[in-house]
Amino acid sequence: MALGGSGGPADPLRRLVIGAGAAAPIALLMPRAGLASAARPFDRAGLDRALARAARFDQIHGLIVARDGEMVVREAFRGPGLGRPVNVKSVSKTIVASLVGAAIDRGVLRGPEQRLAEIAPDLIPRNADPRVRDITLAQLLTMQAGLERTSGPNYGRWVESRNWVAFALSRPFVAEPGGGMLYSTGSYHVLGAVLAQAAGRSLLALARDWLGDPLGIEFRPWTRDPQGFYLGGNNMVLSPEDLFRFGEMWRNGGLRDGRRVLSAAWIEASWMPRTRSPFSGDQYGYGWFLAEMGGRPVAYARGYGGQMLYLVPTLGLTVVVSSDPTRPARSEGYVGDLEAILAEEIIPAAERGAPG
Repeated sequence: MALGGSGGPADPLRRLVIGAGAAAPIALLMPRAGLASAARPFDRAGLDRALARAARFDQIHGLIVARDGEMVVREAFRGPGLGRPVNVKSVSKTIVASLVGAAIDRGVLRGPEQRLAEIAPDLIPRNADPRVRDITLAQLLTMQAGLERTSGPNYGRWVESRNWVAFALSRPFVAEPGGGMLYSTGSYHVLGAVLAQAAGRSLLALARDWLGDPLGIEFRPWTRDPQGFYLGGNNMVLSPEDLFRFGEMWRNGGLRDGRRVLSAAWIEASWMPRTRSPFSGDQYGYGWFLAEMGGRPVAYARGYGGQMLYLVPTLGLTVVVSSDPTRPARSEGYVGDLEAILAEEIIPAAERGAPG
């Protein structure tokens, strides 16, 4: 199983260092296989402060905070309950990236360096730039394909097109493949279509089989394009409790109740910094943003409106936030406020613990 790309997979217990141009290295520590312990205590006063701060935001719907798999906060402020499926927006990208890893684990795909022309040549439109044939899975996973974005101001035109895959792949190159990150849901939609073609099954069927069954998550049908491909990278419907189970599997190195869901090699490869978001400045691996918050390395998934899944592996933390999906949530605005609660209240509360 090839898990290459810039830097390749790393020992999860050493510092992961991004290449040239990085402002600072980032470390992400995965738990060693087979190690388990009772949930460590929290400073309750710190959690209460976190809850009080979160409650001030009318955009927030729900909050889950768990340590070592045990929920210590389970609060529904407003909106749908924590067990009710909601649109997780671009957290869907992290799900699709996980399905790519599952496909590699099963031999459906050979590895991230496979080219589109090798896997799904029928998806490449005739009018596409010849360089499209050489775009790799890794470049789609990191949104470094170099093609003009289909997100932002181009999103409406894209989803109104007759063929979403062809539209995404016929965009002009605005950067060299492997260059800077160009945040684009089209890249992940192409990934989803490639997965479906390679496996001979729909993205929904793969999600149900490879993630839903072992995690106890019910994947429901969501948006499909005119050719019938499920939208890769947006509009999946999952509850905050579903995201908690998904996050716990990742925090535990790909395991769920002792059952292997994703390989440790894919976890490592996904949490290797490979590029950087031009919006938040945070680093990005395969479907995960990577940052330091409260002095701790954090991997997080992010969706429009403030649908968030934060993992702090060194403290055993999994934090889920659900929010109003109709309102923007910028890094310097609402999402920044959520990160401040994590960095200033939740992480210190976990570090301090509580007596007895």
